[in-house]
Amino acid sequence: MAQEASMFSANDLVAANHSSLAGGDLEVKELPLPLDFDWGAATAAYQIEGGASQDGKGKSIWDTYTHLEPSRTNGQNADVACDHYNLMPQDVELMSSLEMGVYRFSISWSRIIPLGGRDDPVNEQGIAFYSNLIDQLLARNIEPVVTLYHWDVPQALYDRYGALLNTDEFRADFERYARLCFSHFGDRVKKWVTFNEPYIIAIFGHLNGTLAPGHCAERGNNTKNEPWRVGHTLILSHASVVQIYASEFRPTQKGSISIVLNGHFYEPFDTSNPADVEAAETRMIFYIGWFGDTIFLGKDYPPEMREYLGARLPQFTEDERELLRRTAPINAFYGMNHYSTKYARALPDPPAEDDWTRNIEEGSVNSKGEEIGPASAMAWLRIAPEGFRKLMNWVWNRYRLPIIITENGCPCPGEDDVERAKDDSFRQRYIGLYLDAISRAIYEDGVKVQGYYVWSLMDNFEWSAGFGPRFGVVHVDYETLVRTPKNSAYYLRDTFKRRRTVVGSQKQAT
Repeated sequence: MAQEASMFSANDLVAANHSSLAGGDLEVKELPLPLDFDWGAATAAYQIEGGASQDGKGKSIWDTYTHLEPSRTNGQNADVACDHYNLMPQDVELMSSLEMGVYRFSISWSRIIPLGGRDDPVNEQGIAFYSNLIDQLLARNIEPVVTLYHWDVPQALYDRYGALLNTDEFRADFERYARLCFSHFGDRVKKWVTFNEPYIIAIFGHLNGTLAPGHCAERGNNTKNEPWRVGHTLILSHASVVQIYASEFRPTQKGSISIVLNGHFYEPFDTSNPADVEAAETRMIFYIGWFGDTIFLGKDYPPEMREYLGARLPQFTEDERELLRRTAPINAFYGMNHYSTKYARALPDPPAEDDWTRNIEEGSVNSKGEEIGPASAMAWLRIAPEGFRKLMNWVWNRYRLPIIITENGCPCPGEDDVERAKDDSFRQRYIGLYLDAISRAIYEDGVKVQGYYVWSLMDNFEWSAGFGPRFGVVHVDYETLVRTPKNSAYYLRDTFKRRRTVVGSQKQAT
């Protein structure tokens, strides 16, 4: 989940949300989806597993980051979280009862290689946990979709060489880790994701410092260059692992591999101002094109980035360019994490020295004072399904890859109380509208969208916000660890039956 900084309080939002939605301006149409459209839920290891030092697990940078003083995570940590490590069979049974067809989860690198490195010992208990999880999913006809890296590099690699700041060292260690996962799980896992949200890893972890390892200028880090080095490392490490999978494992395992990119859609702050119109497109390129053009098109960084960033942006060697060209067509799908839409405004003032946006401001209100949509329990996350549809079109037109919505969802205000949390009509409205947008993209725009994984299966540790925002379709009592499905979980189950049944009836009629 891409964590953004500011939040409204639950009390402030309750009245606003109900009044915003009461007018009927956002109406769910229950539009059809293809019969073979996959749906399920997504999670990340650090956010749900707990078992922080259980059965030989090593520390990740998030284990360290959440224990810093003063706290950078709302005084909370995920040492226990949802205790999925110990309650996994119960959670799989819960997914089965909700008739989910897919479960996207991440592997904790430091759980299977505690020190992380290519010459470090393997933890067989960690491997056994994920192998058991995969077996239990398959026994209930739930497809496992596995992410290798969801923000939690082993702390030992950060201590040794700065982790993602050292491209050659990280790349070699990530290759070994990936090979280990392919070897142990690839006979049963048919969809792999290398990295989750490289933009967030680079910018939030190595520029504004709100996510681990917390690098920012105020702490003496070189934020002018670090994010671009981290992005470079992620791109080349992804390409290397894609090549390894294609040459060594895919011939027998018959699976597919790609990456997950997050992104807002951007509308101009003032549609009559050419600078704002250009700013909206530029923001898309700096956010998505940064990784998409190199990984999916096998090209150099977008020229707009080269022009603005100059020497801050690393160069690819000729061998690296050839690797990107060779591996680009191997990526089998575009993993899309999306939550909301923003306005982009070109700023007249000189940019900061470490500016990463080409001096563009983003926000939720345009020049006319109009909000992009009703706010959820986080200020930045607003209901804007038309922007979602435009984003799917933007990505399809640029990359021509089948899209899987690998994360989408929202938190509702007032969800600490389980009875109130169960009646999550705001979330149901959000999900319904975004599913409608997918249907329109498929049937009206010709975009190929193959699946939808709601974020998240259950309430969990929301990174720097701690246990505050609740994104789950299942409520978790963090004291008792009792899981209680919210109405949105049943809404998803039932709406997919209805939407796919409609398509089936239409096909039979034609």
